[in-house]
Amino acid sequence: MIKYRYPTYGFSLSIPNRYEKFISCSIQRGTTFTTVMVQKITSVTTAVEQGVYPVPDIPIKELLGAIPPNEPAICPQVSLLREVTPEKLGLHELTWNSFWDFFVIGCIYKGAATLDPLIDPRYIYLPHPLIYTAFRFSLWVLYTFGTGLFGMGIWVLGHECGHQAFSKSKSVNNIVGFILHTSVGVPYHSWRISHAKHHASTSHMTQEQAYVPHTRSELNLPPLKQGQEDLLGLRVSDVVRRDLYDALGDSPLGAITTAIFYLLAGWPAYLLFNTSGQKRYPIGTSHFNPSSPMYAPRDYNQVVISTIGIVAWASCIATAIHYKGFTTVVVLYLIPYLWIHHWLVLITFLQHTDPILPHYRATAFTFSRGALSTLDRSLMGDCGSIMAWLGAHATHGLAETHVLHHVCSKIPHYHAWEASAALKEKIAGYGVPHEGRPIGWCEFYRVLKECKFVEDEGDVVFFKNAEGIAVMRPAFHDGT
Repeated sequence: MIKYRYPTYGFSLSIPNRYEKFISCSIQRGTTFTTVMVQKITSVTTAVEQGVYPVPDIPIKELLGAIPPNEPAICPQVSLLREVTPEKLGLHELTWNSFWDFFVIGCIYKGAATLDPLIDPRYIYLPHPLIYTAFRFSLWVLYTFGTGLFGMGIWVLGHECGHQAFSKSKSVNNIVGFILHTSVGVPYHSWRISHAKHHASTSHMTQEQAYVPHTRSELNLPPLKQGQEDLLGLRVSDVVRRDLYDALGDSPLGAITTAIFYLLAGWPAYLLFNTSGQKRYPIGTSHFNPSSPMYAPRDYNQVVISTIGIVAWASCIATAIHYKGFTTVVVLYLIPYLWIHHWLVLITFLQHTDPILPHYRATAFTFSRGALSTLDRSLMGDCGSIMAWLGAHATHGLAETHVLHHVCSKIPHYHAWEASAALKEKIAGYGVPHEGRPIGWCEFYRVLKECKFVEDEGDVVFFKNAEGIAVMRPAFHDGT
């Protein structure tokens, strides 16, 4: 029962209605009945127990100082000669891993191509003809999965080239990175430049380049209603919760549809149309447009070269379809290519998006705060230890050492594990969250449901869900 009051008539009454702000009722005054609008003066309010995020004030030099002396916070200045001369030091780690990824993919293909003709009544008896088709289909599904997973490893190595972590030679880095990234459909220089800005402004509301949260006003949600909800998302009335839920259309089917779009089309949509990118950029912003606002005039030629590389890549695919057939190219390359999209979005989205992670406006942002507003997660860790090992091995620890990567992007992956362990000890002393749940589809769905929007006000903001509730609030060292 909820109490209502209509001041003009000087009465109050209790009515079992939890949601309507106003209701109609008839009031008898003598022999006359008057219909009035009765206004609710109290409503059911949901309050949550929020966690406290200690906004860090750690100098970047202090974070770098936590890295062991044998894992310098700069790229190991190896020469090209060392990278390709086994008698000097063996194959350099990054060069070896490049060959290893292609070698594993080749082995996966060879295994599938060898087993496919053996799934035949001449070699194996199965009780029904459709079972042969099912086995053959499953074989090639495994091929696309494995090839896409190790193809993501190729993407990771190209990414390290973009950070100048492959060689001390900038030319070697860019040549190798261009080849690796173009082979998986990435405009190397175009993305390298915008990605550097992402590292410089991680979680900055107006400078970040990817996974920028929507604000309340951008989603055309009802304005913040004082007295019925608070800025931090601690208390929300049922009326506001329902209004927000209805406006956001937060249904399980909608979340699943959004998840599928993100995982399969999110990456090309970001490159082509700046989807989920910086909101202040105008329409027409694209990684293929050298005049886009994230590029300086000096970047023009590099963006053009990257675009030419992608045109050449697409031409190779078209040529392969012409000579080998559409189905063959789809199975051997295009479906694994979509798996790379899937892994890339799944990993990077969950590294930077979670209801426990802050986003900063200019007055509160520092480089170290941005670097620490990310999470390490175990790729496929929700599927058991073997799959977790496979995910980390195939993608070179991209998901598992991400916080370190943002503190210093020039540390190559083969030094990242030890350096990351040392950095985590340092961060733990400040109480800053740095470990997230394992990466998987269930976690992706959960985060999509929990991270809907942030408020237009506030120097440090956290995601609110479809009912306007946030699970974290910021706390500064001065007690504010």
